[in-house]
Amino acid sequence: MNWYGLSAKEVFELLETGENGLSTRDAREKLLRYGPNEIKEGRNKHAINILLGQFKDFMIIILIVAAVMAGIMGDVKDTIAILAIVILNALVGFLQESRAEKGIRALRQMAVAQARVLRDGVSTWEPASVLVPGDIVILEAGNTVPADLRIITSVNLKTEEAALTGESQAIDKVAHSLEKDQLAVGDRKNMAFKGTYVIHGRGTAVVIATGMQTELGRIAQMVQGQRAASPLQQHMTAFGKKLSLLVLGLCGIFFISGWLRGEQVLKMAMTSISLAIAAIPEALPAVITISLALAAKRMTRSNALVKDLPSVETLGAVTVICTDKTGTLTKNQMQVETVFANERLYEREELGQLGENGQGRMLLSAFALNNDVTADAAQNLRGDSTEVALVDMALVHHIDTGNWPRVSEIAFDADRKLMTTFHRHNGKIISFTKGAPDMLLQRCPGVDIRSVEKRINAMAADGHRVLGFAYRCWDELPVDPQSSVHEKELHFLGLASIADSLREEVYSAVMQCKSAGIIPVMITGDHPLTAKNIATRTGILENDQDLLVTGSDLAQMDENTLLAKVEKIKVYARVSPEQKLRIVTALQQKGHYVAMTGDGVNDAPALKQANIGIAMGVSGTDVARDTANMILLDDNFSTIVQAVKEGRRVYDNVLKFITYLMTTNAGELWALMLGPLFGLPVALLPIHILWINLVSDGLPAISLSFEKAEKDIMNRPPRPRQESVFANGRGLHMAWAGMLMAGIVLSIQYWAIRNQLHWQTIVFNLLCLSQMAHLLAIRSNAPGLFKKGFFKNKPLILAVIAIVLIQVVITYTPFFQVVFKTEALRAGEFLLVGAASSLTFFAVAFGKLFRHSSARKAGHNKS
Repeated sequence: MNWYGLSAKEVFELLETGENGLSTRDAREKLLRYGPNEIKEGRNKHAINILLGQFKDFMIIILIVAAVMAGIMGDVKDTIAILAIVILNALVGFLQESRAEKGIRALRQMAVAQARVLRDGVSTWEPASVLVPGDIVILEAGNTVPADLRIITSVNLKTEEAALTGESQAIDKVAHSLEKDQLAVGDRKNMAFKGTYVIHGRGTAVVIATGMQTELGRIAQMVQGQRAASPLQQHMTAFGKKLSLLVLGLCGIFFISGWLRGEQVLKMAMTSISLAIAAIPEALPAVITISLALAAKRMTRSNALVKDLPSVETLGAVTVICTDKTGTLTKNQMQVETVFANERLYEREELGQLGENGQGRMLLSAFALNNDVTADAAQNLRGDSTEVALVDMALVHHIDTGNWPRVSEIAFDADRKLMTTFHRHNGKIISFTKGAPDMLLQRCPGVDIRSVEKRINAMAADGHRVLGFAYRCWDELPVDPQSSVHEKELHFLGLASIADSLREEVYSAVMQCKSAGIIPVMITGDHPLTAKNIATRTGILENDQDLLVTGSDLAQMDENTLLAKVEKIKVYARVSPEQKLRIVTALQQKGHYVAMTGDGVNDAPALKQANIGIAMGVSGTDVARDTANMILLDDNFSTIVQAVKEGRRVYDNVLKFITYLMTTNAGELWALMLGPLFGLPVALLPIHILWINLVSDGLPAISLSFEKAEKDIMNRPPRPRQESVFANGRGLHMAWAGMLMAGIVLSIQYWAIRNQLHWQTIVFNLLCLSQMAHLLAIRSNAPGLFKKGFFKNKPLILAVIAIVLIQVVITYTPFFQVVFKTEALRAGEFLLVGAASSLTFFAVAFGKLFRHSSARKAGHNKS
């Protein structure tokens, strides 16, 4: 129903109501029919659901199966140890998500509790939840609009609708019907919408929609549904499946070969399970979860609250950031940018010169006096954002309004677009008129209108709102002043352009995004000129190849046309919530990982569809915060850049400990499998395998989470969408380094057996210390041994020292010798272990140096 096209009488007839509102009885009946005026939220995340969600990961399921198998085969210790890792992983993820949920509840502001309505012809306060279509609502400045309303009467009524439409300027509301069809929400000036605010004037309105039938409710319905898995989740799922198939195949081969050799079936089954435990990195899910949790904690300290852990890493994969303008790139705070007076244009930094002559000070006085701005108890200015900007400018230049009392006024209305106030000053009456320049100039005789209009057009071309000012002196105060009489023969004072001020840090943040290969795109409900100006000033629009399209342009594009152009379009203006959703979807279809920032209700569907939604914590609406993956607690766009850097750092470190774990597990696997084929006994006991996998693997891998970011982390493009964890030589490294470790272990095992040494204890310590050597070698991607500073990552150094000391305790303490079946090594044996394990460090370090040298040569040859 196009309510904005109907007269008040027609609206009353359709809703079975009148100027005196509904009767109490009719209101109760309608409440039963329409239901409460509430936005239905999606299912709350109860604690049990958050906890159960931690067990859905494929690797976790594989570990649970392995634990059950170990229990069936009678190896209770393995079962307990694996389940302990699984439970630890679940608890870390549960605590992080629970903390985020609590943070969101703390951010959530109270919804509208009361509304002033007419029931039985009497004004009364009622809970907003009981409003029904047909209720008459009384609106005043400061009210939150409790439902979707059709304005019936308006006295200087203005609403702030940035949360719904993205439009930063206050909207003047009218009572008459609008003739055009298919008007955008922001252009329905005789309507007010649930969740917006009355900032000026007063009026009455009739409720035409409540609850989920409102514009707010319709958008809330659009954000229902599941969010796609993060890049890391997708890669780890694929990695887990491939690894499981590989491990099952190898264990099957091992079991069958042993059975054919005449080995006992039970013994081969137990050894096969031990091989599976050796091959599967049990610590990996816990290490990833702990790494993400630590990163989330760091990000919270940097004012980015992460709601779910995978979102930390997803930020590092984004290729496009779709950002709202109002409150994100800008402060949602209007300020005077330029002033035209005395036949001269004053830029913002030159406005101090404006008050050096009489006409300039008169113009500043008009700024200070012609408005309805008030100051609260804390002396903060309250009122229309444009008027607040003008008053603020006057206060900066020390304009004293104490001896200019207002004695009368002609209120603003949307038809003539002017406002006049009368003031007594030094025994005279002076009126100031403010309004649309085209309307004002018609009332100022002697002005070169064509010349001034050129100036107006030039100021408006910068995306600014332009207001004109004039004054007139009176011998005495007019009685009942009228526009047709008292807004004539005015003396033109000048023009002021007002714009939503940019956040100071936005330009550098946009440039950092571009240097990191991330494309920033502005999606706003604002006017195209305003959007173009902001996009140019922030660096989002840089050349003719960067396109700007409007919502109407977008509506005329079919899907193929949009897909062909979407990567070139950098600014979208005057778009609807559905179109924001369409833009994000098109970018995803082109293979992009999309981040969407926003604070308004109108951003929620796109926040939900995006690979990662980022909401504003201070100015953001509840709907936006509930929908997003991440919340910026300071509403600072530059925080996103820091979060992207943290996301890339996390993924780099995840790759490092996957490389670490898989290489060391490969070394164990090859040593256990190849030894019997060469006539050697199985190298390790099950307790040794479990210890290496859970302690020697886990603690050092966790310490990699503290590794500093690589120097080039924000000067390289986002990783390819389908990049495997085995890409860029990592799979080759896992294979050759693992085989190297196994070769060293088997060689030392053979030599120790031949020389009747404590061979099993030597092998046990050699594998552990080789892992530590490998860890130190891969902690940085850069060539060289100490490029990042050897002691920069103190947790890693402490972890290595701790593992070495623990191995000494296990080897030489009688109690642990019984538990781990170890024997005290002689000094020469222990030195042998240290020397042999260092071979892994030097081999990996020189391999890394060789790889970088080859890459440099390849780059020189191409150039």
